[in-house]
Amino acid sequence: MVSTIKWPERFVDLKHEIVATTPNYERRLTESWNDLLQELDERTTEIYVPQVHFQYLDTLIPEQLDDIRRKGAIIIHGVVEESEAISWKTALEDFIKANPHVEGFPEQNKQLFSLYWAQAQVQARAHPNVLKVSNWINNLYRATTDKKMEGVDLDVPLVYADRVSIRHPGVQWDIHPPHVDGGSIERWEDTNFRRCFADILSGNWRQHDPYELEGRLDARASLYGRPGQAAVFRTFQGWLAMSKTAPTQGTLKVFPDVLLSNAYTMLRPFFRPTVPLDSKDILDAKNWVFDISTPDFPGIQPHDSGWVGPRPTPDLHPHLRLGDTMTSIPKVNPGDMVFWHCDVVHSVEEHSGFHDSAAVPQTPQNTAYVKKQAETFLAGTNPPDFANDGAGLPYVGLGVDTDVIQPISRVAMGLPVAVV
Repeated sequence: MVSTIKWPERFVDLKHEIVATTPNYERRLTESWNDLLQELDERTTEIYVPQVHFQYLDTLIPEQLDDIRRKGAIIIHGVVEESEAISWKTALEDFIKANPHVEGFPEQNKQLFSLYWAQAQVQARAHPNVLKVSNWINNLYRATTDKKMEGVDLDVPLVYADRVSIRHPGVQWDIHPPHVDGGSIERWEDTNFRRCFADILSGNWRQHDPYELEGRLDARASLYGRPGQAAVFRTFQGWLAMSKTAPTQGTLKVFPDVLLSNAYTMLRPFFRPTVPLDSKDILDAKNWVFDISTPDFPGIQPHDSGWVGPRPTPDLHPHLRLGDTMTSIPKVNPGDMVFWHCDVVHSVEEHSGFHDSAAVPQTPQNTAYVKKQAETFLAGTNPPDFANDGAGLPYVGLGVDTDVIQPISRVAMGLPVAVV
């Protein structure tokens, strides 16, 4: 496969800039790459997604937490009562019927709705158990220094209002193949973001910690102002199930090893195969060489005014064995939640019904965003990251301030808390 993308020549300079800080970079990165390929060959047979019930979250032992961190994904059962989750889905469907002008995709059979403040959405996000789970998820991250980080508190979960998806059987989308959200070429180009992967890029991929907090705080995931990019730091993406969903029924798929996928994705642009991509010997490490003479970044694609991806493919990222390793989330019931690390490779199957969610900790950047977001909630307009999605359309049945009652919920939403 020959790339038809017209890569900026400055990306050659970017590759040289990245490796220049590592002494003997060609030897060290090649040794690291070969070690990674061997580990991928061994570890990609260990594919499963950890599961735990909500009531046992605080009883997990360190070994179980380490396994969850390594996989980068988790199902948490029983976060809210099944009947309550089902009632939210019914309310959302009634809201959409009462507001047929709400924008959605696909246009002829809407399933992903530009809808943010329906009462059911507000109630789901503000539910104390949902916020407790977000708090727990955020605390999978860790500080690696004792230096105080002003305005950062992993124990204060915040709400990021996103769209809602209620997907229908038999309608296939082509917009969610395997991909990683939260920054595209920025992972290499932004010096702050790049620090999150410094161990990988210096030939020490085994030392990489996807949960190191400090580097994430100043990372710029959007250098090109591309629409739809999240302006907040989400530790994990996720969703709250509002219907029963099982493998092949429209659930999520993940590559369940965030350490390996991060290492491979970040190093892949520095290596090229010496045999055709469809060669039976493509997986052999001897058939790959270090090469920083070209500007291509496999898996990154131009889109609008910027770039999207990483979008690994079986051809360009053969060692991930995506056809075998992309693992369906096991069966979930209404009230269960699914989370995946912000770097995890994931895709979506044919259909499902769920409410988008995310784990967002208190940081200066996130707090500033939530403050602006609260103003849009009170005004019944779109959140800042989605300002152009059907903005200005009136809706019947939006959530209001009085739907957010608990102090933890009001803090998470950026709303004032009454002092008694």
